[in-house]
Amino acid sequence: MDDLIKLVGIARQAAEGILLGEKRRVEYRSLPSRKWLNRCDSERVPFHWTINPYRGCEYGCKYCYARFTHEFLELRSPDAFETEIYAKVWDAPTFRRELHSVRPGDVIGIGTATDPYQPAERTHGLTRQVLDSMRLMRGISIYITTKSNLVARDADLLKTLSQHNDVHVTLTVTTMNRKLARLTEPYAPRPDLRMGAVRKLATAGVPVGVIASPVLPLITDSEQNLTGVAQAALDAGADQFGANVLFLMPSAQRVFFPFLADHFPDLLKRYERSYAEGAYLRGAYPERIRTLVNDIRAKVGLAARNRPPVSDLFPQNQSLQPQPQMALF
Repeated sequence: MDDLIKLVGIARQAAEGILLGEKRRVEYRSLPSRKWLNRCDSERVPFHWTINPYRGCEYGCKYCYARFTHEFLELRSPDAFETEIYAKVWDAPTFRRELHSVRPGDVIGIGTATDPYQPAERTHGLTRQVLDSMRLMRGISIYITTKSNLVARDADLLKTLSQHNDVHVTLTVTTMNRKLARLTEPYAPRPDLRMGAVRKLATAGVPVGVIASPVLPLITDSEQNLTGVAQAALDAGADQFGANVLFLMPSAQRVFFPFLADHFPDLLKRYERSYAEGAYLRGAYPERIRTLVNDIRAKVGLAARNRPPVSDLFPQNQSLQPQPQMALF
């Protein structure tokens, strides 16, 4: 009880949540929530509003930028983000009242800090309830980003929403190499399953694109790898393709660097030097990747994304943003 008294804000809300279920490596807990729609005032963020039905993500991607969000819950273990998943307590009437603040022309991003179609969605269905509650919206933009093929389940609903709004889904696929994907994104759906979801959405008439972000230097940054993703995206019916270089906040480094030590030990020192003074890279290396991605788009025949990749959106708090430095790769 004393520990609970010391907690404030969302950390206290999380501590007051109840256990909803568990499996071998993951616990699901409820998260009382004061609001579902989060207003974005930063010029860095291309959304007016964001919605994240869940906190944490069990896909366990070694590079995940969003791990820092669990620190607000006073959960500082590097693994907590992927093993303690919080589902917000759903209240449809309250959410619909919140939607009154959304104006025509506003942009809503769904899945900016956690995957909205992660395994918890199969049980709790929060993302679908969010979309269903938005059926009466007119003239807004809804952008969804996910690594999950489960998004294809909602093709009918997304198609309905797109009749009166600008709706676009983006699937993240960093490589078509199953073995490499399993290594870097151990619990995410296979790349071919994600491309299958792209095909289903495109066939249903839902605009869908693919991003190969983050590009992992010296691991997924080859022309062959990125072209393979772009070509698979085109074949599946995607209308856009993009990719940006990895950025590593301290919370992500605590997971990613030990991963490199175990699986790519010859790269560890290069990464440590390149990210020694900040999370973002600038200079020759990211410029080369930007040029490569543009060339691949032109060669394959896909458009650029009309919104920045989600990996560009965080951290939103300026005080959390390390200054970019020259890339050493």
